[in-house]
Amino acid sequence: MENFSARRLTRIGVVAALYVVLTLSLSFISYNDIQFRIAEALMLLCFFSKDYIFALTVGCFIANLFSPMKWDILVGTSATLIAAIPMYLLRKENSLPRMIICSLFPVVSNGFIVAAELYFLLDAPYWMSVATVSLGEFVCVSILGVILFSQLRKNKAFMKMITDTGKQTQL
Repeated sequence: MENFSARRLTRIGVVAALYVVLTLSLSFISYNDIQFRIAEALMLLCFFSKDYIFALTVGCFIANLFSPMKWDILVGTSATLIAAIPMYLLRKENSLPRMIICSLFPVVSNGFIVAAELYFLLDAPYWMSVATVSLGEFVCVSILGVILFSQLRKNKAFMKMITDTGKQTQL
């Protein structure tokens, strides 16, 4: 059984809370058919530690409790979990190209899964919803998130804070 230190549990809780606060404070662009959920940039934390799979899934679940579409609690949260797992599993090669590839999992997962939700619940055009949700995810995760985390990972103090190891990774 893994060691769940107070520091580790605190880190998980803080990331979940940060996801909720970012989503709710920017709710006008976080929900519905055109979404730019800035909090999704945090998905790249899964590239560094499996702890963030849980943190971001819980954060997404809580944020989706406030969604105008109640099915988002199940559907959107599932899309987050489905994206987070392979992001962690494919992190082995710590390189910028690998991070970029991993950043595409939320783009695809949310693009197709949330688009299906919008199609069934709001009668939104499916392929248009795939395009708009994917675009929002791409901007927030693959552009904003990759730029942010490719810079932050060079900082030893940041890496120690998010991983307990402090190992810098090369890009």
